[in-house]
Amino acid sequence: MADLIKALETPKNPNVPDIQPGDTVTVFVRIKEGDNERVQQFKGTIIRIHGTGNSESFTVRRIASNGIGVERTFLTRSPIVEKVTVQSSGHHRRSRLYFLRDRTGKKAKLRQKFN
Repeated sequence: MADLIKALETPKNPNVPDIQPGDTVTVFVRIKEGDNERVQQFKGTIIRIHGTGNSESFTVRRIASNGIGVERTFLTRSPIVEKVTVQSSGHHRRSRLYFLRDRTGKKAKLRQKFN
């Protein structure tokens, strides 16, 4: 039974590196508008990684204009995600960074982790 489930899983997207909560990333997403298809960037901090296998997803949060927070969830194995680039890693002590939702300005940033 387990072999059957593994056979049905889609292969991992090679353009998505190993990511962790606290990483500041740029996600390049394919957007279809009518007949045209373009690539849109979504820059922000990963606040959660959820699931395993085909249902694995990650949530990215960014601060838009006027200080409004925007969160977007992406499926890791989706063909819509063209690529993910990691700009920096943040130091944290939790796996879900929901406390960033209540913070604004400099308080909403994580300390940088140097590898």
